Amino acid sequence: MRSYLGIALMVVVGMAAALLIGFYPTLSQAPISYDDEQEGFDTQIVIKFSHVVAENTPKGLAAQHFAQLVKEKTNDRVKVEVYPNGVLYSEVDEIQALQQGNVQMIAPSFPNLSELLPSWMALDLPFAFPTNDAVQEAFEGSIGTTLFEQLERVNMMGMAYWGNGFKQITSNKGPIVHPIDLKGQHFRTMRSKLLDAEFRLFEMRTTEMPFNQVYRNYENGTVDGGENSISNIYTKKFYQVQKYMTISNHGYLGYAVLMNRSFWRKLPPDVQQQIQDAMKATTQWANQNAILMNEKQLGDIRNESHIQIYTLTPEERKEWMNAWDPIYSQYESYIGADIIKMIRQLQQKYGS
Repeated sequence: MRSYLGIALMVVVGMAAALLIGFYPTLSQAPISYDDEQEGFDTQIVIKFSHVVAENTPKGLAAQHFAQLVKEKTNDRVKVEVYPNGVLYSEVDEIQALQQGNVQMIAPSFPNLSELLPSWMALDLPFAFPTNDAVQEAFEGSIGTTLFEQLERVNMMGMAYWGNGFKQITSNKGPIVHPIDLKGQHFRTMRSKLLDAEFRLFEMRTTEMPFNQVYRNYENGTVDGGENSISNIYTKKFYQVQKYMTISNHGYLGYAVLMNRSFWRKLPPDVQQQIQDAMKATTQWANQNAILMNEKQLGDIRNESHIQIYTLTPEERKEWMNAWDPIYSQYESYIGADIIKMIRQLQQKYGS
């Protein structure tokens, strides 16, 4: 009798358990896991934006402006965390960090991209862009589009071009008026075979050096000088450790704002549109702000320092253009004849 009761009890308990499991599947299953396409849609999306310059530079201010606009346009659904001054990654490793997804956005200077994609050296050709209008046409036209298309094969997506300003020459060894004045000097250069070749044309020594090491090496005399935009010379106080500056406008310092392509493609379409809207508004503001900052800060340098400033005359500028012109043919095979042709057309249009 007891065995029959025991069997009956086991049957009742089993049926109860089955009913319980049937109505409450979470008690019998592991937590539901979502694939990458679904993750984060119902939570805040975080974009880590790493860059290497100060917060009060054109790029630093633009990154902050973009983060605020994304916050507003997505109603806090997307948060852009900005990491300036190379606190996460330096110029040397930020591109690899983006490709691997360790950060979602970076804004490297053009020379740093040319190490991976040689055609990007086009934007560093000497005297490529005679005016700010020429710069904008390059960014927004065929040159900018062609270069962005090449990013897809290296898991990056081009979001925008941000300007910093035209580059000037600084040195601790005498005024720089003619190309011959550079002979024998030792300059810091960015990571670019083309930029290195530009200065070596004048029988100089060059050393590639990360941006955040430049001030110290100017100060201790490891290098004699280099090239940079007014805004970088001012915000990093290079004018305190350099004696001479030549307003040459011989090159342009700008940035490609990049997103990790795999990350971008997983974002919902409405979020992609909101981010693009924020980027478009930021870029218009940033590029105009860069022009204004460089103008103002050149005046501040004149007022706040003893650095001797010389501005090239049109005749002297022409001398420099002729001296650097061989670089175009030397690097045409790397850059591409089609891009070189587009740059020549811009020069002609804007009076280079």
